[in-house]
Amino acid sequence: MTPATAIAPPTATDTASSPVAPAVGGLSSAEARRRLAASGSNAMPDTSAHPLRRAFGKFWAPVPWMLEAAIVLECISGKFVEAGIIAGLLVFNAALGLVQESRAQATLNALKSRLALNASVQRDGVWSIVPATDLVPGDVVKLSLGGVVAADMRLVSGNALLDHSMLTGESVPVEAAAGAQTFAGALVRRGEAVAVVTATGVRTRFGRTAELIRTAHVVSSQQKAVMLVVRNLAIFSSVVIAMLFACALYLHLPLSDIVPLVLTAVLASIPVALPATFTLSAALGARALAGHGVLSTRLTAVDEAGTMDVLCADKTGTLTRNALTVMTVQPMPGFDSQHVLTLAALASAEGGQDPVDTAIRAAATVAVDSDAPELVRFTAFDPAKKMSEASATDISGGALHIVKGAFAVVAALAEPSPSAVALASELEGNGFRVLAVAAGTPVALKLAGLIALSDPPRDDSAQLIAELHGLGVLAVMVTGDAPATAAIVAHAVGLDGAICPPGPIPDGITPEAFAVFAGVLPEDKYKLVKAFQQCGHIVAMCGDGANDAPALRQAQIGVAVSTATDVAKSAAGMVLTEPGLGGIVAAVKEGRVTFQRILTYTLNSIIKKIVTALLLVFGLIMTGHAILTPLLMVILMIAGDFLAMSLTTDNVHPSPSPNVWRIGNLTIAGVIIGIALLAFCTGALAIGRYVLDLSAGALQTLTFLVLVFGSQATLYAIRQRRRRWGSRPSLWLFASSVTDVVIAVILAACGIAMTSLPLAVIAGLLAAAVVFSVVLDAIKIPLFAHLRIT
Repeated sequence: MTPATAIAPPTATDTASSPVAPAVGGLSSAEARRRLAASGSNAMPDTSAHPLRRAFGKFWAPVPWMLEAAIVLECISGKFVEAGIIAGLLVFNAALGLVQESRAQATLNALKSRLALNASVQRDGVWSIVPATDLVPGDVVKLSLGGVVAADMRLVSGNALLDHSMLTGESVPVEAAAGAQTFAGALVRRGEAVAVVTATGVRTRFGRTAELIRTAHVVSSQQKAVMLVVRNLAIFSSVVIAMLFACALYLHLPLSDIVPLVLTAVLASIPVALPATFTLSAALGARALAGHGVLSTRLTAVDEAGTMDVLCADKTGTLTRNALTVMTVQPMPGFDSQHVLTLAALASAEGGQDPVDTAIRAAATVAVDSDAPELVRFTAFDPAKKMSEASATDISGGALHIVKGAFAVVAALAEPSPSAVALASELEGNGFRVLAVAAGTPVALKLAGLIALSDPPRDDSAQLIAELHGLGVLAVMVTGDAPATAAIVAHAVGLDGAICPPGPIPDGITPEAFAVFAGVLPEDKYKLVKAFQQCGHIVAMCGDGANDAPALRQAQIGVAVSTATDVAKSAAGMVLTEPGLGGIVAAVKEGRVTFQRILTYTLNSIIKKIVTALLLVFGLIMTGHAILTPLLMVILMIAGDFLAMSLTTDNVHPSPSPNVWRIGNLTIAGVIIGIALLAFCTGALAIGRYVLDLSAGALQTLTFLVLVFGSQATLYAIRQRRRRWGSRPSLWLFASSVTDVVIAVILAACGIAMTSLPLAVIAGLLAAAVVFSVVLDAIKIPLFAHLRIT
């Protein structure tokens, strides 16, 4: 038994003088009410943020700050229409984020339910059913077959087989009698007992785990990426605004011209749709994953799945079935395997929840034993004797006594067998649970054989590990089970590395050091995930029990399997709704597709913001006046930034290895490609100024058009990491591009909100943009390869 599964003996606080000592006839109703008022409800507090607080948070972030500053400047300048448009963009961003988060929260709420709804309690000398939330320390509770333990309790009478796997990770249930301690969330597999409540709510072992869940937090790589992009653009914008202001003063521009110029520069530097694009892309990825049986309860988990490079997988119920199975039968001389299973089945309960008896009966039905005895009487498992018994009649009509139980107990009743002792030690050393079966007369039993049981791996676990390795994801097993048992499962699923010895997690541990972490307590799983994150890894944690919940919350992507507890599902970012683990591979692939779409939009935003801001400086120097008005800049924001959100639907290929947010490299790529686009835009502006001799208003229209056409040309050049014909653009992307170009052409040709331009000039600009896109497509290939943008 590992430290995680040991049942604590009674302590000094459990004595008769303790406030939780059982009272004769149970507590009185008045005393129960008093204790409930003192100790609080037997439930976990709701830590979710208030809806108003979540809504306010959407307006308190770097991008909203920049938009809010622009609104203030527009109002000061008397441009109330433009201020209203920007305010609309701000509200759109916030509303989109709230709607998508609310959908994710609705999914989470649908998965949540109470750990135990009701409990059988003795109060005022009468047994009654009360809500589990009303339990108080000192309550006398009855535990029955199939029930869930609703609080931490100490057994005072009876015997029960308790399954703590959802709390400790130990797949083998434990026998509990008077004096044994059990915990909230345990399942009664067999028997019946009376217990006294020792702790409720946040003071239970489950409650302490819940506190870890509450405090566990990690900033997603997506949040870090947005912050870095906005920070870099804000710094760049500050430099450009200073340059513009200096140039304006040098050219002796009046203050009435400087203020709109500065406002235009501020608007040009705001990645207005960047947060909304991240949210929308993750929402579309979540919808695609739902088709693969994966529910996303946190949108950030979708694109995090594309960046994960380490998977910490729990053993019990995750890599294994969480169901005991007969792995091998070792018959003794004079017996065969099937006959040993037949004898064991006769001494096993039928139709109960005892996992050992269920496994033996299932194995015995595989083949029919022609020499099967006929059952006369069955004696259920006695925890004190550690065995069950059966009386039967063999095929010759003779009486037969059968015993099945712990090897040491059964071996002591049967004829000595040194070979059986050695064999049992070997099987136990390999992590199996070993039972012995003996048959004969009550005074002359002969050892029939040994049965080794284990919790076998899922059928798809080995394939999952192999696929993840092929995708560049390192998988490690993290379990509260014993090292020997963990090693067997690890080898079966393809995790053949070293095994970390049980004990505290070593400082500076890395996932490459060990393939298996065994004997790990819930808080150690949480610490292990944090240790991996401190090494720079993006960590996914896959589990099913309450013991996994803190680690599920701390990991960048927590995955709860289909059989997980409600606690684990609530803590996870993704929940698999179908048996097996194929959803994890689907999540990795879909996450990488989502990441590629977001990466393209982010790079496109960086390029456009850099070029637009610098073009304002170059245009001011070339023409002596502003080449864009705040209104034109707002139109560019709407037509460019928001229509480009269609990139969230683009047809892209997932990368062969985990994605990484290299904002520095992305910024360098944005600057280099931006220089090329700036040269294109500046060249067009120079032709308009010095060759075509356009008026100031016409030059502003020309600048508007060249930014629209140049941005579309750049977008189609960078949407693929290799050549543009790697995949066709999605229908939505193509439609948005056509819409953007058509709107710009109509506005420029008809002179709506700007000075009109001849159609010949517009057509020439469009043709030049197509040529520029082809040239840029060739430039970006070696650039992306050198900067490792894949």
